[in-house]
Amino acid sequence: MTRNMNEKENTKETNLKIVESKTALFVIQARNAPVAVIFRRGPSKQVQLIKWNTAKDTFETGQWFKGRIYERRCDLSHDGEKLIYFAAKYKKPFFSWTAVSTIPYLSALLLWPKGDGWGGGGLFDTPLTISLNHRENEMGLADSFHLPKNLKIRPFGVRPGWGENNPIYHTRLLREGWKLVQDGKEHENKFGSKIWIVFDPPIEYRKTSQIVHKGAKTEFELSMQIKGLHEKDSNWYIIEYKIYDQSNKLLSDFGRLNWANWDNNGDLLFTKEGKLFRLEPNLKSENPYDLRKSKLLADFSKNRFEEKTAPKEALQW
Repeated sequence: MTRNMNEKENTKETNLKIVESKTALFVIQARNAPVAVIFRRGPSKQVQLIKWNTAKDTFETGQWFKGRIYERRCDLSHDGEKLIYFAAKYKKPFFSWTAVSTIPYLSALLLWPKGDGWGGGGLFDTPLTISLNHRENEMGLADSFHLPKNLKIRPFGVRPGWGENNPIYHTRLLREGWKLVQDGKEHENKFGSKIWIVFDPPIEYRKTSQIVHKGAKTEFELSMQIKGLHEKDSNWYIIEYKIYDQSNKLLSDFGRLNWANWDNNGDLLFTKEGKLFRLEPNLKSENPYDLRKSKLLADFSKNRFEEKTAPKEALQW
């Protein structure tokens, strides 16, 4: 990639507007459990964590943060219980930091001061190993924090502590099964333009979903196309999603979404305008992934900031 980059069910057909919302939902799914964490952002410097049971489609709302959480530099543990996140207020005492918490809470179990907006965040390489994207002099824990027994911390990559959303985001996408099929070509517009960076052709990742139906395997590909960065009065990333069949025939063009990914059962999960949707495939249909059949799982667009204290059990490793 060239540039770093309440519970109300509705079974009716979904009408998605093109207009962008000031609320955006970004999701990270656990590898070994039906759990995901939702970052609900909006206004731009307010973020709420939400825990999502993807098997039951139930939700637990958590703490809010006044500042910036760089969700593409975050990761969820294998069991979906712990979150490593990079946050910033850009004021004393830490300016910015990487922390580990119990979802859906942000109260830190571990905290590494960072001090700037470069790098930060990390990945759970194994249940007991974290790769921390900090420079050598930023690897020390803040006072009063101590590593749990058997937990290992190591520097991320060949140049830890640098980059922006990449390389963490790119590395996590590859780990999730996405493939970079087109690196894109970057064009920077002049100051004051509606869009700062345009990718033409776009950066494109694809991820395959395999469904077994009547003993036969059918494959579908989800295409994520990053078309630009920093559009005025909109989200930072301009991303469009499409679904292709195994012969590369376009089945569905979803246009702009904040986030989308396959569920393990072949359902498409996606977010738009502060809302979370599930689309179950209908293999008897000419178009198995018909956008109009999407089911609204939750609407978080009207959530408002409130103070919330983490329970005692969330403050233990």
